Order: sequence, then structure tokens, then C-alpha cells
Amino acid sequence: MLRLIRFVFRLFRSAIFLFLLAVGLGVALLQTSLSLASATAQVATLSANAATAAALHKKQMAKAISKEKAKARLKRLIVAVPLLGTGAAVAFEGNDLKVWLEENPDKSPTDYGCEVASSSAEVMDEVLAELPEKFRPSSDLIMSRMPDCDEPRANN
Repeated sequence: MLRLIRFVFRLFRSAIFLFLLAVGLGVALLQTSLSLASATAQVATLSANAATAAALHKKQMAKAISKEKAKARLKRLIVAVPLLGTGAAVAFEGNDLKVWLEENPDKSPTDYGCEVASSSAEVMDEVLAELPEKFRPSSDLIMSRMPDCDEPRANN
């Protein structure tokens, strides 16, 4: 009879252990599931925010580009008017130089000229291709009149 009691007690102890183990694992599974659901919700929110921010940025960039194109178009129209155009071109370049010097206080107007010449050289063929052929100067003629800025300057 004592053997039977020991056997039942061992069986009961192991059943309690298995029950507690199953409950512990169930709680751990529940916590992991809740953490996973929370992380998934956070990822979805961040993805939606990123997509919204990207769309907003794209819209802002398109608006800024459109605004700059409109300004450039107006400048071209104003410059096309005789006499007024010459003064306007000088004023536009003077303003651009002033802004550039404020952004680059360690540089000189000569550096500005070289930077403008370099940028202009990069887009020269595109701009010339847009002109009617009978008004189009050769790119070699224009490039020969641009300053040579390849050499570093010791003191400006």
C-alpha cells in the first residue's frame, strides 16, 4: 500500500510540474504574442508616417522646382527687353553674387565666377540644343570665352 501511495504521489507531483510548466509556457507565449502585435503596429505606423512624409517631401520639392522654373522664366523674359534686360541681368547676377558670398565668406568673387563658369559648362550643350539653329552659337566659341579656373589660386 505504501508503494501505491508513493507511486500516486510521484504521479501527482509530475502532473503538477507539467501543469505549471504548461501554464508558464502559455503565459510566455501570450506575452510574446502581445509584444509581436505591438511591434507590428509600430512598424505599420512608422511605415505610414514615412510614406506620408515622402509624399509631402515630393510635393514640396515639386512646388519648389516649379517656383524656381517660374522665376527663371520671368528673368529670361525681363532680360529679353532691350536696355531694361541688361540692367536686370546685371542686378540678377549681382544679387546672386551677394548671396553666394554670404554663404561662402571665405571665398572671393573670382571663385564665384569660376563656380558659375563650371556649372554653366556642364549644361552648355543642353541649353544650346534648345535654341533655334540659326541663333545657336557654337559651344566651342562660348567655351573659349569662359575663364580658365582649373588652377588653384593661392590668394584671391
